[in-house]
Amino acid sequence: MNGFRERFTRFMSGRYGYDELSKTYLWVANFCFILYIFTHSSLIFWAGLLLLSYEIYRCFSKNIAKMSAQNQNYLNWRYKRAVKLNQSKNHWAQRKDYRFYHCPSCSQKVRVPRGRGKIAITCPKCKTEFIKKS
Repeated sequence: MNGFRERFTRFMSGRYGYDELSKTYLWVANFCFILYIFTHSSLIFWAGLLLLSYEIYRCFSKNIAKMSAQNQNYLNWRYKRAVKLNQSKNHWAQRKDYRFYHCPSCSQKVRVPRGRGKIAITCPKCKTEFIKKS
């Protein structure tokens, strides 16, 4: 068993390996294969096979810079989605106490307390003043 591990380690030396984007491709490919069991759609099967093939190609690729850049772009995209989801959760939790408006000149979101009647709102970013009902 030790000889296999050493040979595999030498084989993988200088190759990219497994990362978060590869994990995502693997999960989506598995989902396609499970979906294929229920639908028997050859398109879904080939999509899963293509994703699995590309995931294996990424793992064994020697172009480390390109694969790392792809993974970093994916991680940035995933982070932005998580931030947007957290903002939506916060807005939903604060909907009883606050109103949210967009500044007419710079589109900055501004939070104001509810139940104050008509108020003059000053944008913290561009200092534009606009009147809204809270």
